[in-house]
Amino acid sequence: MNIIYINHYAGSNIHGMEFRPYFMAKRWAEAGNKVTIVASSYSHLRTKNPDMQGKKTMEQNIDGIRYFWIEGNEYHGNGVGRIKNMLSFICGLYKYKDEIAAEGKPNAVIASSTYPLDIYPAHKIAKKYGAMLIYEVHDLWPLSPIELGGMNPHHPYIMMMQSAENYCYKHSDYVVSLLPCSKEHMVEHGLKPEKFVCIPNGIVKADWEKPMSDPPVYFDKLKKYHDEGYFLIGYTGAHGIANALDSFVEAGEKLRDKKIKLLLIGPGPERERLVQKVIDMNLGDTVELLEPVKRGQVPELLSQMDALYVGLQRQPLFRFGVSPNKLMDYMMAAKPVIFAIEAGNDMVADADCGISIPPEDSSAIAEAAIKLSSLSKEELTKIGQRGKEYILRNNEYDVLSKKFLDVFSMPF
Repeated sequence: MNIIYINHYAGSNIHGMEFRPYFMAKRWAEAGNKVTIVASSYSHLRTKNPDMQGKKTMEQNIDGIRYFWIEGNEYHGNGVGRIKNMLSFICGLYKYKDEIAAEGKPNAVIASSTYPLDIYPAHKIAKKYGAMLIYEVHDLWPLSPIELGGMNPHHPYIMMMQSAENYCYKHSDYVVSLLPCSKEHMVEHGLKPEKFVCIPNGIVKADWEKPMSDPPVYFDKLKKYHDEGYFLIGYTGAHGIANALDSFVEAGEKLRDKKIKLLLIGPGPERERLVQKVIDMNLGDTVELLEPVKRGQVPELLSQMDALYVGLQRQPLFRFGVSPNKLMDYMMAAKPVIFAIEAGNDMVADADCGISIPPEDSSAIAEAAIKLSSLSKEELTKIGQRGKEYILRNNEYDVLSKKFLDVFSMPF
């Protein structure tokens, strides 16, 4: 099978995020399929963008995947520069469609660029070769900029995106959504119910089988806390507004007389403010912010925690479901999880691997922390193991990539 996977922001093991297209395509290629990932040469998500050496397009082979890079301008933020970058990519898809399909007649074309505008050139390529057209949904556009960004639904940019989203649901042979509760919304906008397939985000089992450092990162500090009898609850990842970490820090005030310590590890624009908040509230005995660790050190860091916390602000958009990579890391670490997200789905409840509470509620966080800390090590191990088994069964990329390959075999 010959697959063209269009994702503006696609990354790789060399370039960094976004990883999903790479993880999927690598497994498809290993199964004997030809795969071309088409991406812009510039993305704000990547740690490293390809050097185009003055060329308008460039091909690169990474782990058996043919990458077709289309030159895109650098941008910062969500202003005019980013819109120009989007439009340059869409124009490039039209202009270089024959070069994109140079590996031979494609059997499937996937439009997967977060924003829906790539559906038009993807449909054109699919129609020319009689290929299946799949629209992959990461976020609901234009609903995301409307509900999260406060944009007017009648803004010309939003109306253009809405027209493209409707086109996706009308013309795609199948829609693959990362959001488990988004089917009803898509049907309202023209999708036939039988064309909906949910394939969430996932994890790579091999990342958790690599040898850990000896001793692990922060080993001395965390061992000291354990020796002193503390129950350690960790948060790892971005410290941003959306992560609702104020309530996690404030829970420390309700745990002053408990042998429980809340640890925050990661970068982000809110980090320094939270450090100061801990000082101002005199929470140094119960809350501590540690310096970020490298991505490869996350498994060993999580292994030293007794429980883990994930939370998000209360947002109506989450009614369509969430698929946070952080949560999957936590569950793979086989640790109980405090899940403080109000969403259309709840993987922690599904897996019975922790405690689900309302978002942005410091009292609920403290109560959950106390409840978990009262359990025996054997009980905590059983809870954590249920989460790991759930993820391996439902969210490992070997499983997800096969599920996606099954879509290519469906009638259209």
